[in-house]
Amino acid sequence: MRTRVFVTLKPSVFDPQGRTIAAALGSLGYGSVRDVRQGKYFELDVDAETPAAARTLVSGIADRLLANPVIESYRVEVDDHGTEPS
Repeated sequence: MRTRVFVTLKPSVFDPQGRTIAAALGSLGYGSVRDVRQGKYFELDVDAETPAAARTLVSGIADRLLANPVIESYRVEVDDHGTEPS
């Protein structure tokens, strides 16, 4: 089952890379971009009987390896239709 994990810095954590990107966008003429927060994206294909089991497995992986729970939050999406994510 295909799953996706989106990891982002918590809102209270300063994001210097996001600030740099926002400044670069401003200098390129994209002045309407007010803020940028950067993150990480993972796709995991796991063997699981149900979407709930896949979510539980991948959430455990994210807790232990993919995200630093002190400064990052994550969101897990499960593709329970057996198709490739777009």
